[in-house]
Amino acid sequence: MAAGTISRIRLENFMCHSSLHIELGEHVNFITGQNGSGKSAILTALCVAFGCRAKNTQRAASLKDFIKTGCSYASILVDINNHGEDAFKPEVFGNVIILERRITESSSSTVLKDQHGRKVAHRKDDLVEIIEHFNIDVENPCVIMSQDKSREFLHSGNDKDKFKFFFKATLLQQVNDLLGSIRKNLNVVDSIVEELERSIMPVLKELDDIQDKIKNMEHIEEIAHEIENLKKKLAWAWVYDVDKKIGEQTEKLEKLRERIPACQERIDRNTAIIEEVRKEFIVKKENVRSFLEKTQEVRRMKEKMQHDIHEAVKLKMDLEKEHARGMQVLNKMNTRVRRLEVQVHEFQLKRMQQTQAEVFQVEDSIWELQQEINSANLCATRLSEEEKKLSEELQDIIKSISDIGKEIDEDGRRINHLKSQIEDLRRRQHDKQLASDCWSLAVDCALGRLLDAFIVSCHKDSLILRECAKEVKYHNLQIIIYDFAKPRLDIPNHLLPSTTHPTILSVIHSKNPTILNVLVDQGHTERQVLVQDYEVGKSVAFDKRIRNLKEVYTSDGCKMFCRGSVETILPPNRKWRAGRLCTSLGEKIIEIENETAEIKKINSERWDLKGKLVIDRDNINSKLRTLKRKREDEEQHLERKKVQLDDTKKISIANKHDTAVDTSELEAEMMQVKEDIGNKELVLEKINLKLTDALREENDKRASYKNFIGSAHAEMGSISDAEHELQLVEEKINDAQQDKAHYEGVMERKVLAPIKMAESELTDLQQLHQEYFEKASRICAEKEVEALGGVGGSTLEQLSDRINKLNQKFQQESRRYTETIDDLRALHDKKGRKILRKQQMYAGFRGKLNACQKALDLRWRKFQRNAGLLKRQLTWLFNEHLGKKGISGHINVDYKNEVLSVDLTMPQDASRDTVRDTRGLSGGERSFSTLCFTLALHGMTEAPFRAMDEFDVFMDAVSRKISLDTLVDFAVAQGSQWIFITPHDISMVKAGDRIKKQQMAAPRG
Repeated sequence: MAAGTISRIRLENFMCHSSLHIELGEHVNFITGQNGSGKSAILTALCVAFGCRAKNTQRAASLKDFIKTGCSYASILVDINNHGEDAFKPEVFGNVIILERRITESSSSTVLKDQHGRKVAHRKDDLVEIIEHFNIDVENPCVIMSQDKSREFLHSGNDKDKFKFFFKATLLQQVNDLLGSIRKNLNVVDSIVEELERSIMPVLKELDDIQDKIKNMEHIEEIAHEIENLKKKLAWAWVYDVDKKIGEQTEKLEKLRERIPACQERIDRNTAIIEEVRKEFIVKKENVRSFLEKTQEVRRMKEKMQHDIHEAVKLKMDLEKEHARGMQVLNKMNTRVRRLEVQVHEFQLKRMQQTQAEVFQVEDSIWELQQEINSANLCATRLSEEEKKLSEELQDIIKSISDIGKEIDEDGRRINHLKSQIEDLRRRQHDKQLASDCWSLAVDCALGRLLDAFIVSCHKDSLILRECAKEVKYHNLQIIIYDFAKPRLDIPNHLLPSTTHPTILSVIHSKNPTILNVLVDQGHTERQVLVQDYEVGKSVAFDKRIRNLKEVYTSDGCKMFCRGSVETILPPNRKWRAGRLCTSLGEKIIEIENETAEIKKINSERWDLKGKLVIDRDNINSKLRTLKRKREDEEQHLERKKVQLDDTKKISIANKHDTAVDTSELEAEMMQVKEDIGNKELVLEKINLKLTDALREENDKRASYKNFIGSAHAEMGSISDAEHELQLVEEKINDAQQDKAHYEGVMERKVLAPIKMAESELTDLQQLHQEYFEKASRICAEKEVEALGGVGGSTLEQLSDRINKLNQKFQQESRRYTETIDDLRALHDKKGRKILRKQQMYAGFRGKLNACQKALDLRWRKFQRNAGLLKRQLTWLFNEHLGKKGISGHINVDYKNEVLSVDLTMPQDASRDTVRDTRGLSGGERSFSTLCFTLALHGMTEAPFRAMDEFDVFMDAVSRKISLDTLVDFAVAQGSQWIFITPHDISMVKAGDRIKKQQMAAPRG
């Protein structure tokens, strides 16, 4: 098999297929089956496997939509033959390249495997390299023509779309883009050469400047002579200037020496003040030190007294705790004595009262207690049952209140929903109108999501609209770009369905022509017919075979259509939101408002019922609490009676024993306890005495501490006054020292330092005068300067500025004329030769660029000539295929306006008028002409395999047989691999070695 052809396709969980294996032949392959069997899914899988985007397949919005419902992934495996000279990297992949595309809910991946199933690559660039090597372009209709592309071309009357189809299929688009990029590059090179040519202009100007330099060399000597004279004047000007500065410095030094006595007198006065205040400071400091020593002693005594008070308090608290424990023990002993006395008394009383009558009385008491216990038990049981009944009744009421609350909330949400419907209907009250309300549901089902679409005039507006929708979190936005300036479409009668029943376009009333145009272009409403009932719809859709009829809709939303021999009836979608189109929106608003008022009325009754139930709940709660208290009281009474019964029984049993009881042990124990009580009381008296002493000691120490703190505060006040006085003395010392330091600084900085500096400067000036005089004498005599006019009227700065300017001018001229006149002439000749070579080189560049431009123009003329030849070749091949059915035609291609028109002459047309719009033909003629046009393009293009889906749509039997014979002959003659998909019978195709037929399984019900 040839390299690049497809040998096998395997699908798993893709669209309607759970698992599908298709083996393809080397030449012609027919795949047939009923509608819904998944034939078109095979071509869709090929497009997705070779990198086509989901939207470009026109079958889904995203890749995850291809995953079969209920599954988590989908898988596509395509086996590509890799034999022969055109094989792609056979040493890596072998004879077969396995392309695997796996799709999940969140991602997708592509894997390339060799013939043994081993993974070789996974990058997208590797897949692109294989596609470019085998020249596989699945988005080119000449390679894969899906049923959507076929139908789109069949019904498309747009000449620009046909031109794009032809321009891309013949690779003219690619050559045109390549020539355009070359022309762009040549323009860039032309600008570079122009820039180079402009770059030598400054050098030519430089040659002229060198010539000017040669002419102006004589001025340099005059400038140098003038500089020499000025330097002589400047040398003696420095001597005269130093003489002047020496006189000024001498006067300044005398003034500074006059300031010394005043500063020294201020310094001496501050020194005497410092000595006097320092003596006072020493005395004050000694007083403060003694006060501080006393303060430390006071602090130590204070801490000791605080510690003594803490110890006294701790002792008192320990004695109080010990006294409390003793009192508890004493109370327990007294209680034990009282109990022992009671027991002795009881034993003595029993000894005197044990008679037969008492025994009978005890038995009567037991019987009476038993009766009371039985009565109390019955009462407690009855109260428990009543409490249980009230609890159950309370739970029922609480459940009823909860159910009513849920119903009220549900009605509230229903009211809000109805209000939103009312607002929606009021907004749409003037937007959409129908001729009659009976067609509201049918038009709603036919147009579907098209009613929710937004229409904009340009791509920029669509982007702004999408941003607005994103901000309000509005998803599934459908936007249609349409020209608002386009007038309403005028549809000829021969393009409308020939029936008396209304079309959807005829029942929709709108003042906006753009809305009607979009409904025609996008929804084909002019070919969708409306009928009243099911039987009439079947008659119109299937029996009459009306031309230009696309679909039939009944008034209840049932959809009927016929595709070839297949008749389809779809029931209405019950989940669809009806009522969006209605002429009597006001009545519908009133109906919804009445429904809202009824719900509010029912809600009010529920609120009243809920209030009554709440009152009943509160009453039952009150009764329940009362019953609970009674039951608890009765149970307590029952327990008390049981205890009395037990005590009486114990007394009866005790009476039956020997009444002679010896109380000597109890009396001995009682005497021992009384003796212990006396001892404990003596201990407590001792503790009380200690506690009294501890309290008195604590109070004494607290009083001493208070007195000590009072006297310490008085002493601390004296210390504060002494410290304040010491601080004042110290501030006086600091002020005097600051004044002394200030005048000493003034003496040092403003008197002595300037005097020393002035004396140093005077010495320097004298030395400088001597130095300048010697230098000036070496330069020239003073008489020469006087002969030149002296330096009167000119300062050093003026002379220096003039010399600097002349030096700058001299240096500039020297830099410009550093060479001799001969050197400048040699430089001029050298630069001239260099410029000449560059001019010759740039001229060569210009010549080559012109040659390239001529070659490009020649290529462009050849491209235009080839485009014309391809146009003729397309017409010849088109006529050749049309002739098999007796039709003739001509293809007009306008490359300037980028339009392509098809002219057909039908054999049965006696007038021999030329048909220019394929929509004016019958379905079969339109499909056959499209097939001929496609085969003509196939003959002009190359690809390892080609596929066509439902190529015989709308063909009659004769056209289908001619088309099949034409396709098979063309495919066998061309030699490449072909895949044909059709729902019709292909038994008329002759079997052969190069033809393989496959039947898809019928779809499950």
